[in-house]
Amino acid sequence: MGLFLLDYGAGNVRSLANTLERLGYEFQWISSADDFANATRLIFPGVGAFKSAIVHLQERGLLEPLKQYIASGRPYLGICIGMQVLFQSSQENPDVAGLGIIPADIGEFDHSSKAVPHMGWNAAEPVEQADASDRLVDPNAHYYFVHSFRATYDPTNAPAPAQWAHTTTQYGQEVFISSVRKDNVFATQFHPEKSGEAGLRLIQAWVQRSDAQLTSAHPSPRSPRSPRPRHGLTKRIIACMDVRANDDGDLVVTKGDQYDVREKAPPPPSSSSSHDALQTTTAGAVRNLGKPVALAARYYASGADELCLLNITSFRHSPLRDQPMLALVRAAAARVFVPLTIGGGIKDTVDPDGTPRPALEVAAAYFRAGADKVSVGSEAVYAVERLRASGKERGDGTSAIETIAAAYGRQAVVVSVDPKRVYVGDAKAYEGPYRDELVLGREGSSEEGKAWWYQCTVSGGREARDLSVVQLAQGAEALGAGEILLNSIDRDGTGLGFDLDLIRLVKKAVRIPVVASSGAGSTAHFTEVFRETDVEAALAAGIFHREEVKISEVKQAMVDAGLETRTLFE
Repeated sequence: MGLFLLDYGAGNVRSLANTLERLGYEFQWISSADDFANATRLIFPGVGAFKSAIVHLQERGLLEPLKQYIASGRPYLGICIGMQVLFQSSQENPDVAGLGIIPADIGEFDHSSKAVPHMGWNAAEPVEQADASDRLVDPNAHYYFVHSFRATYDPTNAPAPAQWAHTTTQYGQEVFISSVRKDNVFATQFHPEKSGEAGLRLIQAWVQRSDAQLTSAHPSPRSPRSPRPRHGLTKRIIACMDVRANDDGDLVVTKGDQYDVREKAPPPPSSSSSHDALQTTTAGAVRNLGKPVALAARYYASGADELCLLNITSFRHSPLRDQPMLALVRAAAARVFVPLTIGGGIKDTVDPDGTPRPALEVAAAYFRAGADKVSVGSEAVYAVERLRASGKERGDGTSAIETIAAAYGRQAVVVSVDPKRVYVGDAKAYEGPYRDELVLGREGSSEEGKAWWYQCTVSGGREARDLSVVQLAQGAEALGAGEILLNSIDRDGTGLGFDLDLIRLVKKAVRIPVVASSGAGSTAHFTEVFRETDVEAALAAGIFHREEVKISEVKQAMVDAGLETRTLFE
């Protein structure tokens, strides 16, 4: 079997290669137009923006050969953009034509009642009246979606494109086509290579089926699907790992107060026990909570919905020279099949030899290594400050957020925010610039009678900026960020629970997904943040590393609370 992967030159295609290797299948890459002649099966793992995909295919002379391959009747599997390019065009880039195989256009999600991008794990329901054994998508599983544009499912007003629908998915009150299947074409809007064991099973089923099974899918009767009161998008649990080199040069997962990750000397011992002596010898060493790849594999096996690796030191000012970190990303991506976010050093840099390295090049290196999203921190603050100083609603296209989002789509860019409380005393007397953002302490709480706003910081909370968290979040969204990672300087490491006031404030201010971070100390804190706010995901680090709280326990608590979540056994 001549199984080939089409790499159009952008995005994380390494993840699909890792999936095929995990399943034991051999494959080759399409490196030129001539390779299409040798392909008996083709997978297009598209990641990124519609225009970027089409333009790259054209520039490499692959667009027409791709059309010819599909027209030849040989099996084709498209993923995400690999599905969307089958349509006539996309609202994302209306001036660019797609392949036109499916007679319909890709539109944008309605932003009015939900966060966009549609990001996370959702169900895919079959629309074909076919035998269950013939279906490629499991209706009982959740799959990972990350997209802002979709193909509407409406067999009444658009029967031709609806005839292609294999499954549909609901987000908000919109029902869209989440996979298509007709003749030799099968394609998914979701990412099976990032959908855990359910995704692995889907890809294995497609590869194992005979040519006859993969080329004889014909339309069957469809019926309209009315939106339900509640969609199936789950709440995500994310495990975060702060990574840095220890004094021996080994990369370890650590945790501390911002960048202070060295062990403290213990108090004077009451007796000269061997335990006290051991603690004393580790004082000053980098806190080591485990090997990054081993921890990542453990969290994946425990049911984590996403993983985040943050490079907190070690070559952050020259990330492309940080080969150990790039190697770490490659190794982690080969063992975990859920989304992977990388942060630390995603900015314009200059190598020690004077070579300039734009943020887009840095992000591209991590995407090629296996990352799905990149996290931008302090650079986002500076970019928003420049945007506000310009007086314009849009940036000039040069910031890290803008350049990466333009090439890979806004869903690939996370902005990590580090705010802290600034108390103002008498709220009624306060006439400062953040009056509309003031939070009042709740009656009966320890904060009763107090008022504060949230100020943004850079450099891990060590430097305050004249910018509020609302201004930063809205500015990041305007520049093209697809998600906010909302930390809290005040709650970090306290175990007191997430800052619900902060989360509500930011969720109300933006229309993109928000991840709650900082302060989790129990399973109850996760169920509380999902019940009390509209946040899409919650992240924790130290409590997972030290196994004070296990991811499986968090998931079970969410099930018991009636919260929509992906279970480990899907």
